This record gives sequence, C-alpha cells and structure tokens, in this order.
Amino acid sequence: MASSDLDDVKSRGILWSFGILVLISLLVLLFLGAWWGSEPAQFSIQDEAMERAKITKTTEIPLGYTYTNTLAHIAEVLLHKSGGYITNDVAPPGVFLDNISAFEYGALVMLRDATTALRNHFTRDQSQSDEDPDLKVAEPYFYYENDSWALPSTEAEYQKGIDALHKYMTRLQNYGGNVKRAQFYSRADNLWQYTEVVIKRLGNLSTRLSASTAGAALIPGLEIIEPNAAVRNAKVAPMSQTPWLLIDDVFYEARGSSWALLHILKAIKYDFHDILLDKRAMNTVDIMIKALENALSPVLSPMILNGSGYGLSANYSLTMATYIARANAAALDLRDIMNRG
Repeated sequence: MASSDLDDVKSRGILWSFGILVLISLLVLLFLGAWWGSEPAQFSIQDEAMERAKITKTTEIPLGYTYTNTLAHIAEVLLHKSGGYITNDVAPPGVFLDNISAFEYGALVMLRDATTALRNHFTRDQSQSDEDPDLKVAEPYFYYENDSWALPSTEAEYQKGIDALHKYMTRLQNYGGNVKRAQFYSRADNLWQYTEVVIKRLGNLSTRLSASTAGAALIPGLEIIEPNAAVRNAKVAPMSQTPWLLIDDVFYEARGSSWALLHILKAIKYDFHDILLDKRAMNTVDIMIKALENALSPVLSPMILNGSGYGLSANYSLTMATYIARANAAALDLRDIMNRG
C-alpha cells in the first residue's frame, strides 16, 4: 500500500474517532441536561421536621419548628437536588438549562418572602420587640445574588442562611443558661401580613402567565391626571405579549414559586393550626394547597405549548395562570378572614 493511501486511512481513522468522541460527548450532555433539568419532587414537611429533630437528639417539635425547617429544607433542596444549584453554572450543560434556573428563581423568591415574614412578623410579639439574632443573620444571606459562581458563591452564602435557621430551630427546642429562648407567635395579624405579600406575588405571576397569548393587553391605557397640572401625562402603555423565547421561563418560574409556596402553606397549616380553626380558615388554606398541587401536575410535552385560548393546541401558560389565579383568590379570602376581629 502506498504511503499516500496509508495517510488517507490514518486521516479517516482520526476523523472517525473525533466524530465518535463528539457524539458521545453530546449524548452525555443530553443525558446530564435531562437529569439536572428535572424538577425536585415534593416532600413531607412533617417527616423532614421529625428527621431534623432526630439529628438534634430531641423528640420535641415546638411551635414554629416545622415552618422554619420547611424553609431550610427548601433551600437545601435547591442546593443539593440533581445537578445541584444550576443558576450560577458557567459550563455546559448547566449554562443552557434556563428552565430549571427559572424554577430555582421562583422558589427562591418565595423562600425570601417567607424568611422575611419569619424575621419581621412571626417571631415578634409587637412592633417594638427585638428581632431574633439568628434570623437577623439568616435573612440577608438568602437575598445574596442568585447567580454568583465564585468569591463567594451563591451556594456558600445560602448555606450560611440555612445554618442560621438551624440555630434558631435549636433555640426553639433547647434554651436556658446563656441561651436565649427563641419565639414564634402564630397570630392572625402575623399571618395576615405575610398573606398580603403572597397575594402580590401570585397576582404578578398570574398576569405574566396570561400575557403569553396574543391580545394580552390586560392593562388599558389610562390617562393619569395630576392635581393642578396644566399638562396631562401620556397614557399608560398596555402590557405587551410575552416574547416567544421567554414563555417557558415565565412558566417554570411559576412552577418554582408554586412548589415552594405549596410546602410553606402546608407548614403554615401545621403551625397556625389553632388560629386557622378558630377563624374557620382551614378550608381556605386547603383550597390554596389544592390549586398549587394542580399547578404542579407533570408536564407531558417536551416543550411549553403556546396555543391561543381556543386554538387547536394547548396553552400551558394559561392553564397555569388559572391555577395561580385560584390560589390567589383563596389568598384574598384568607387575608380578609385573618383581618377580621
């Protein structure tokens, strides 16, 4: 065989080897992308609270322990689910997984709101009460930027918040000597203040989801008139339709918010049990929980469909908006019930 033929054979062999290597790499990335991009499963708030109590070698589950442990475990799931925390990834396949990143952001927003409510409302007897020292440390860590990959990383900061929540939980169980007792007040006014925030979050999500289809001018052009003004302001621009490339991001952000809020509401149902029964509001919370469970039904399509309201194909965003709006309506009822004397 001539030397030129040998060179051709070697060249083809190198090209085949390179092609096979590229194909294997793509298959591995696709497999990892599908695995890492899967949503975390729901968990039992009571089982997780009891498991944490066993770690601290106690059988006592005081008021507020389940709620706080639920917040800590939500953060732990975001950090330690398949693929870990994805939003701050700078390499494939994580850098391409925008859907799970949107899911993480939605869950993070609900986690931040619930932690703020714990620090500012649930652990304070009155407006001039001193705030809990561990929650004073925990809350700011969860507000750290969600896409930092180094110096310090998002995961490192959120872990510090989790550790501070665990310290607060320990003080709910064990106190005395130099250890100050942690407080948790499951009152109607505290729950009312947190529900106000939930209403705004759900209302925002419902509006953005509804804007996924054509004709989504949900805000009419209103003319704003200032007192004693000679010139009237321009009309407010109506809400524009969600760009096609962002429809799935909004959808999965709503999924993440629903996932986190579902567990938070179950914890509220547990730790605010007496006040909910007294106010006859337990059924209202159950309606919110059921709506969020429906919102988290499995997605069977490989992509988020965006058909018109009465078109041939489904519109997943409008379906999600329906469940979110129902949860929001129940939250409005819960706020009114908690605000009654």
